[in-house]
Amino acid sequence: MTVYKALTIAGSDSGGGAGIQADLKTFQELGVFGMSAITAVTAQNTLGVQGVYPLSAEAVAAQIESVATDLGADAVKTGMLFSAEIIRTVAEQVKKHQWERVVVDPVMIAKGGAPLLQEEAVAALKEALLPLALVITPNIPEAEALTGVAIRTMDDRREAARLLHRMGARYVVVKGGHDDEGEETVDLLYNGSEFSYFKSKRIDTRHTHGTGCTFAAAVAAELAKGRHPVDAVGTAKAFVQSAIAHPLGIGHGHGPTNHWAYRQYGE
Repeated sequence: MTVYKALTIAGSDSGGGAGIQADLKTFQELGVFGMSAITAVTAQNTLGVQGVYPLSAEAVAAQIESVATDLGADAVKTGMLFSAEIIRTVAEQVKKHQWERVVVDPVMIAKGGAPLLQEEAVAALKEALLPLALVITPNIPEAEALTGVAIRTMDDRREAARLLHRMGARYVVVKGGHDDEGEETVDLLYNGSEFSYFKSKRIDTRHTHGTGCTFAAAVAAELAKGRHPVDAVGTAKAFVQSAIAHPLGIGHGHGPTNHWAYRQYGE
């Protein structure tokens, strides 16, 4: 029996909808053993982020070392990294352990608007981590922040994807959830030479907390199993769509997605 393993390096969401909690649930649902290195602890629920308490870069490195030197990882996913120091530490660890299946989710802002990445950390993300990414999964606001492109049209999205690819990411997914035009959401994938489009029916719901974390974690889980990045993105799209289509209906704000929906209901 082959046990596939994925490591998430991200923040903790006390409400369970995003962060390492969402990542570990996603790994488990897709048949991958999940491990974690926590970068920050958040006091958080569906109403917003009440506090962010970062760990030291030394503590983050120690967690990664513990996993790498014993269990190993078939894929790595990064989420909320908070500071430039933590970003550079994570990049050093990725290079040290020669991890190639790396998914970077450039978490910057929580659903409720709270900043989750310090401003000076954006440069470190672009310089140190993006060149190590097999896949990067920004939403539209994150793609705008990373590239400086104001994204209003699909052409804008394609231009942002090209720029992110030039920064070093081999596969760029610019997610379409923040584009509220039309009856479909379209995720754009660029591999450096051609574009692919992943479409799904738009669902009008407030229960979308953690969709970005979940999407990137699903990509990482599929990569850990040896799947091609394009196929991994396709599974991640289906996983998140099912998680949104079958809401749990809990919380008084932006409720979490249903991580077991894909297994229970399929696509």
